[in-house]
This record gives sequence, structure tokens and C-alpha cells, in this order.
Amino acid sequence: MSKLQEEGNVKMTNHRWTVVLMLFMATTVNYLDRQVLSLTWADFIAPEFHWTNSDYGTITGLFSIFYAISMLFAGKFVDWMDTKKGFLWAIGIWSLGAVLHAFCGILTAGITAGEWTMSFLGAREAIGTVGNVSLVVSVSVTLFVFARLVLAIGEAGNFPAAIKTTAEYFPKKDRGYATGIFNSGAQIGALLAPLTIPFIAKAWGWEMAFIVIGALGFIWMGFWVFVYDKPEKHKKVNEAELAYITQDDVRDAVETTPADENAGKKISFKQAFRYKQTWSFAVGKFLTDGVWWFLLFWIPAYLSAVYGLDSTQSAPHVFVVYAISMISVFAAGYFPAYFMNKKKMDPYQGRMRAMLLFAFFPVLILLAQPLGYISVWVPVIIIGIAAAAHQSWSANIFSTVSDMFPKHAVATITGIGGMAGGLGSFFINQSSGILFDFTANTNMKFMGFEGIESGYFIVFCICAFAYLIGWTIMKSLVPRYDLITDL
Repeated sequence: MSKLQEEGNVKMTNHRWTVVLMLFMATTVNYLDRQVLSLTWADFIAPEFHWTNSDYGTITGLFSIFYAISMLFAGKFVDWMDTKKGFLWAIGIWSLGAVLHAFCGILTAGITAGEWTMSFLGAREAIGTVGNVSLVVSVSVTLFVFARLVLAIGEAGNFPAAIKTTAEYFPKKDRGYATGIFNSGAQIGALLAPLTIPFIAKAWGWEMAFIVIGALGFIWMGFWVFVYDKPEKHKKVNEAELAYITQDDVRDAVETTPADENAGKKISFKQAFRYKQTWSFAVGKFLTDGVWWFLLFWIPAYLSAVYGLDSTQSAPHVFVVYAISMISVFAAGYFPAYFMNKKKMDPYQGRMRAMLLFAFFPVLILLAQPLGYISVWVPVIIIGIAAAAHQSWSANIFSTVSDMFPKHAVATITGIGGMAGGLGSFFINQSSGILFDFTANTNMKFMGFEGIESGYFIVFCICAFAYLIGWTIMKSLVPRYDLITDL
């Protein structure tokens, strides 16, 4: 604490919380941008470009891979550019990617019909005259994949930049709280999306949904330029607040431990794969990340295909799914802490016990369709519970890395797990699209369901047991707390 604070002459400013608000808004926009496609494709985009479920599955699956690969390099990019410029580049790129989606129709019309126009309506009319449907599908899917690539590259920078900003503006004891605040933007974005995007698309066209939501990022950039600067340089951070922010610095400088010997070290991918802890984390991410991305990308289509709800009619249902998932904000932290503090378990044992508890809840999704005859709200509530369980599981599987690996290895191991999760997401989204088209076209029967309903039930079965299978493999690979000390 500074002398001025002690004398009570200066009241501490609170600019750090304004910075957290900016991080929260960025994360909210991040999730809004990635959901525009899932909330518009079935009702607005697919009829124009003749897309099938397989086409949509290809686009969402490739986005998952692009995002996963980008995550490996996003942190290094932000470190290289530094926080202010790194964040501006990240949100600028993903906002550009979001807006690019709107012009895919114009480009498709120009390429397939030879009519170049800047009118969205004119592009739709031109595409409607093209007799070669497969050409329209091929060109439009390729253009949307490119737009998703740009979106994924930018969006991957959000969390590394936000975490870096939090470390700059908060002492260690407050970082968990600050991170929880900005991270809640992911679920708020998921909540706001169905209440806004379908209605914009219905009123002004699907293209405007991408443009309006994408523009939010550019507006955010304008505020970021003035809100953010290094705390020691910012005019709105006085001496008292700076002393509070940097309270760890002196202690860290004098209270060194043997662990500090690892400072500056790096771990190669070859070294990382020597450890069963790496494989445990990667397997857990591979088997479960795809479930969340499936729910994020396919639930609006599910409500349309099975219950006949268009994007505006299904808006309150999608909203409820993500509203229920907010339970994870409490559950993800409470249960591990309970097992560690009350049951005296070590960090890994307590976390794995909590994850086993979370792994049982997705099994309920097996009942979503069998009980759907009662009301559409029954599967909505069940899917919401599964989404909450995933978010609780996800928060804790990341912590298993920091529980056992030294700090200098955490980012690398996390990147490996992110890549594995992206691959899992690709497979489930790509294969789901193919499966849904097959079951719809053949009217396949499975466990009492017919057509596309049987396809969704098959995927729900996979989602139901993914976490229990993942937990079992993780526990088999790493049965007990095993701290890595030879890196």
C-alpha cells in the first residue's frame, strides 16, 4: 500500500473494472458472431443456396478445426503484438470475418450467374436463375468456409488477450473473480443470440444479421483504444489503484522458490506427448468438446426438423437452453471445492470426483426425444441441463492441466487439448450433417424413431455417454495425483 493510501489523501480509482467490462463485452460479441450462422442457415440461407445438412456440417466442422489450430498460435501472437494491439487485431479480424458472410451471396451470384451486383436482393434473384444447383452449392459453401476461417482466426485471440489483460490489471487474488466476470460473456452471448439474430434476419435479411452483429466488434474497438493502456501509463489509474494492482510484484521479487527455476523454460510437443497426463487431457477434450459445439450449432436445426419451429419461434427455447447452462457458473467451482475442503481430497482427486458427477447428467439427454411428445419444453430443459454439465466439466478439465504441470508447460498442454477438442468437434459436426441427410432421405428407423428424428437420437446417444467414457479413460491413464517435476 502506498504512503498516499495510508494517509487517506487519495481515494483509489477503479478503472480496472471498466477494463473488465470491456473484456465482458468482447466475449459477448465473440459468441454472438459465431452463432449468427446457426440461427439463420435453416430458414434463410439453405433455401437460397440449396444446402443440405451435410453442407452445413462441413462448414461448422471446418470452423472447429480452424479455431482449434488458431488457438495454438493466438497466445504467442498477442504476446508479440502486446495486449492493446493484439486485442484490436483479434476483434478486427473476427468482425471482418463476420461481415464477410453477408457478401457470400453477392459473390456466389457473380461467379455462378455472371451477374455482379451490390444488391442482396438482386443476388438472391440471380442465384435463383442458375440451373446448375451443384455449382451454387459448391461455390457458396466454399465462400462461407473462407468467411468462417477468417472468423475463427480472429476469435481465437479473444481468450488469450482477455486473460493477459486480467493479469495486467488485477492482483492474483482477484484474477479468478475478474476472469469469471468476463468469461460469463460467453453464456450471455449465447442467451442474447436467439433473441436478436433471427428477428434481424426476418426483418432485414440474413445478410444484415451478419453485418449488424459484426459491426458491434468495430464499435468495441473504438472504445478499447481509449479505455485500455498499461495501468502504469493510464491517466485514469491513480497511484493508489496502481499500488493495489501491483501488490504482488514486490513479494514475487523476494519470495522466490525452487519452482522459479522454470521461469522462461519452454516445452516441446515431443516432450509433452511423453506424459500420460497430456494424453489424458487430450482424450477428455476430444470426446467431449464436440458435444458443446454440436449443441451450439445444431439445436436450432433440431427444433426446426423435429418440432417444425422456425428461427423466431424457437428463439425462446434456445434462450432457455443457455439460461439453464448458467448453472455451471456455480456448479463448476462449488463441487470441486467441496470435495477438496470438506472431504480433504487432493486437487486432482477432488476435481475428478466433481467431473464424474458432471459426467452423469448428460445421460439424461437419452430421454429428450422419448419424452418430447409431452412438450417441446421437455427436451429443451434436458438439453439445457446437459449444456450446464458440459460447461462445469469443461471448466474443471482445464484445471487438471495446471494441477499437475509446471506453469511453463500449461499453455502448450492446453493448446494440445484444444487441438484434440477441435478434431472431436469436426468429426461430430461433419458426421452429424451426413447422418441427418441419410436418415431423412432413407426414412431410417432406429429405436422407435424414423427419418431425421432417428439421426438426432443417434447423436444424442453419443453425447450422453461421451463424458463417462472420457472420464473412465482419463482416470485409467492418470489414476492419482501425479505432479510433473522433471520438466
